[in-house]
Amino acid sequence: MSKTILVTGTSSGFGKDTAETLAKAGHKVFATVRGIRGKSATVANELQSNGIEVLEMDVQDNVSVDAAIKSMLQKSGDKLDVVVNNAGRMVQGISEAITIEQTQTMFDVNVLGVQRVLRATLPSLRRSKGLVINIGSILGRVTIPFLGLYGATKFAVEALTESYRNELSQLGVDVVLVQPSAYPTGLYAHLEADDKSRDAEYGAIAQIPKDFGAFIGNLFSGPDAPNPHDVSETVLKLVDTAAGHRPSRVVVGNPFGADAVNAATAPIQASMIKGIGMDGLEKLKVD
Repeated sequence: MSKTILVTGTSSGFGKDTAETLAKAGHKVFATVRGIRGKSATVANELQSNGIEVLEMDVQDNVSVDAAIKSMLQKSGDKLDVVVNNAGRMVQGISEAITIEQTQTMFDVNVLGVQRVLRATLPSLRRSKGLVINIGSILGRVTIPFLGLYGATKFAVEALTESYRNELSQLGVDVVLVQPSAYPTGLYAHLEADDKSRDAEYGAIAQIPKDFGAFIGNLFSGPDAPNPHDVSETVLKLVDTAAGHRPSRVVVGNPFGADAVNAATAPIQASMIKGIGMDGLEKLKVD
């Protein structure tokens, strides 16, 4: 059955492919980008040519988010079934060399952006008993040096998603976290820390993130490069899965141990929830 779906951050990477995959499968897709008439004009036109409604939205701006959702609901006849929170920003480098401004941007997009979108869409999702899919990362479970601040945003998304999943379960809204591994997407265009003055203090260590960037580049350009379409297919499968049968988390690609962390923490989380008398929130209420 066709569903009305909002996907954020669709100018490239997972978001663009997910929007196109969902539309091709017959769903009504609204895709958000920044700069429809500017830097994202070409991709906006491409999405529209594939039957996708494109919305101007900056997840860092409350007014922009609220205006985009209002416009979407007007166009959809007040219908919304699924929200895919995909918009993301990454910076790699010596953590000390990542400026406060860069750090704020990562948290604003990756964490507060999710909260802004959910606050704007949950009234509709409660009515439709819909689905929230948050795109996290295996780096929300396991940590790589020089990506710690980005990982911190994804650790935050883990907690945010877990809490929302419980809070919304008895209202019929399902919440799932997708944890992609490393894939060739536009996310890696925002890699470098800005404050190069700190590198000298680290000596040879300062070269490691540069070497890691080269390693990732080779991985992504090789014959066995991971296919980012894996993530889109996972999202489509979650959308098409019946309520009450979706997992709480899905790792996509090489887990690097994130799947083991998921398995180890699940009973601990469940035990804690039971211990404080909230285990009734663990199972989705399905009418």
